[in-house]
Amino acid sequence: MTEGIAEKIPNKSDTSIYCIYTDYEKDHTKPYTTILGCKVDSLDIIPDGMTSKTFDEANYVQHIAKGNILQGMVFNEWTKIWNSDLDRTFTADFEVYGDKAQNPENAEVDIYIAVK
Repeated sequence: MTEGIAEKIPNKSDTSIYCIYTDYEKDHTKPYTTILGCKVDSLDIIPDGMTSKTFDEANYVQHIAKGNILQGMVFNEWTKIWNSDLDRTFTADFEVYGDKAQNPENAEVDIYIAVK
């Protein structure tokens, strides 16, 4: 954030920050890839040092983490997800840090979990 990387991403759809969890080796206990970035309208231009990721449309269950980001509210919501009985596909899950996440002490972060 302090380096202004989000401002260097061309063709952004909005100002939200996305954290994508993908390329799962098996499940959340095995290696997977995390990508931090923005949703874009086009992948025509990908600046040096950046990457792009697309994934197929899927069924998602939405969870909303609420509270103080600095006190681990997103991690706490993930702990609930990991301990749930969701029939997950482990293809691509993501968090959306939108307008409601701007105040870190009273934030809302949407978490989308791909399910069968």
